Amino acid sequence: MKYTAYENRKQTDVFAAPEVGAGAYAGQVADSISYIEQAQLLDPALWALFVEQFRIGDIDDRDLGWRSEYWGKMMRGACFTYAYTQNETLYKILEDTVRDILTTEDKFGRITSYSVTKEFHGWDIWGRKYVLLGMQYFLEICRDNNLADEVVASMCRQADYLCAKIGNGEVGKQPVTNTSEWWEGLNASSIMEPFVRLYNITGKQQYLDFAKGIIDAGGLRTFNIFEAALEGKVYPYEYPVTKAYEMISNFEGIIEYYRVTGEEKYKTMAVNFARLVMDSDITVIGSAGTTHELFDHSKVRQFNPAFDGIMQETCVTVTWMKFCWQLLCLTGDPVYADQMETSIYNALLGAINVNKHVCKNQVFIFDSYSPLLNNVRGRQVGGRKDIIRDRFWWGCCVAIGAAGTGLTAMTANMQAKDGAVVNFYQPGDYTQAVADGTVSLHTDTEYPVEGNAVITVTTDARDAFAVYLRIPAWSKETSVTVNGEVVSVSAGTYAKLERVWATGDVIEISFDMRTKIIYAAEIDPEANDASLCHLALQRGPVMLARDSQLGETVSESVTVIDNGGYATVESSHTATFPVKQEYKVKTTDSEITVIDYPSAGQNWDPEMPITVWITTN
Repeated sequence: MKYTAYENRKQTDVFAAPEVGAGAYAGQVADSISYIEQAQLLDPALWALFVEQFRIGDIDDRDLGWRSEYWGKMMRGACFTYAYTQNETLYKILEDTVRDILTTEDKFGRITSYSVTKEFHGWDIWGRKYVLLGMQYFLEICRDNNLADEVVASMCRQADYLCAKIGNGEVGKQPVTNTSEWWEGLNASSIMEPFVRLYNITGKQQYLDFAKGIIDAGGLRTFNIFEAALEGKVYPYEYPVTKAYEMISNFEGIIEYYRVTGEEKYKTMAVNFARLVMDSDITVIGSAGTTHELFDHSKVRQFNPAFDGIMQETCVTVTWMKFCWQLLCLTGDPVYADQMETSIYNALLGAINVNKHVCKNQVFIFDSYSPLLNNVRGRQVGGRKDIIRDRFWWGCCVAIGAAGTGLTAMTANMQAKDGAVVNFYQPGDYTQAVADGTVSLHTDTEYPVEGNAVITVTTDARDAFAVYLRIPAWSKETSVTVNGEVVSVSAGTYAKLERVWATGDVIEISFDMRTKIIYAAEIDPEANDASLCHLALQRGPVMLARDSQLGETVSESVTVIDNGGYATVESSHTATFPVKQEYKVKTTDSEITVIDYPSAGQNWDPEMPITVWITTN
């Protein structure tokens, strides 16, 4: 690897991603990564189709579309996946497609699906952002220095062209917020992120200055989202434009800018924005938007039956995960790992089309929207565009999903400056350098189906180092022992276990897996009656759902027996379809059956709804 955009993170970040190939896991997440790699990422013909959109050169002129995002979006997820799997076939495919896309650069240095006549309209800048990001993520795994040089040279030509055309108040240049008719230019403004990263790679000041110009432009034509986040009082759903995915992407760029400049106000912007979104819009399944892809105060609208359209976009889920990952690296605050885990074990895994159902006459490996209340999966394909005219289609959520699963493997265990970090308790092995040697952590667990984990240490280090254990906020009663000795821990923190470790040392963790009852009234006491008559059930990080496939009427009203905020449940095995978890829940009249949210609704039957929010008397 000759180039990296991450060097400055050594000075700014608390945690770092693991080295390539550091983890080898089993279980649901590992199975999902393997499935997506085989079903999507290892298809050379698909990558060739994505590149062909640029070779055509003006395919997006006809509808000012976003076909140009697919290559870079999926490249990012593929690079995350390769960093975990080290699949040589995948690497060769990625190297080939990078070489292929380099051949589509035009005489102006552009790689875009818009003609010069139509450029700086629609989703042109958004697509160029993804070309740059795709190339930058590939550089992090690239083993051919000559190819890396070609990639960097191409990115500079692409960026130089934009620097010559876009600027604030400069003669002959137009503001970035005027380069799209969509969302007041919010989508175009997100190109800030790859420009800062390109500065990190090249050291060319003009790229950092270009990013600063975008920040100064405010993100929208009529409102400054960055200053609003700095002030920290107005929720993002109250901004003039509320497109969630694009807005989060802009704040990923703000984090990158902070890492370069060290100016605290930019870090404050990002942290405030995350807090505001968590407080107002993240739902129990770890996504946002009950109005398709928009911030809309979905935290309090998620149990309102009036909002029954498509919701909880997978692009929002994954982009929220990526933003939380950035903040987790930067701050070491476990709240962001908690947020990611909720997204992973609910919205993300639930969106994987494990049975390869057909939607809009085609199989897409990721569903685009996630239901919450008496609704079904497979209703729509988000961002759907034809990439072989009227014969083959693709979508934004289908392209981004692999970044979510790949990022999960990158976050399960991480590196701290003084040791190793355990975030998601994946069964398997993880190895990294520590102190004066290395440490390997072997985790034996059925988490999150069960709440016990045993971590066995193997190390050749003779000096002390730390093992950080994330104690989830939902686990109110957690026990941890090291070689049988009890360690005091608190929910919502990292337990720092620092000592001179020896091979054979054993860490045992037992999480609080009682089934928590979440009442709508706890979230919004002022909601209308139709909303207040709902509750949800959470077991560990997993939301439980009713599914019509189990032979029950999921919209019926029941009274769940409440034992100090927890439901009475017992394990059950009645489902005739694959599930990870199934329980009988005691009610005042009898009992109901619930299963883990990712398993619910995977038949994609429009007549068989599922529900997370259970109607109660």
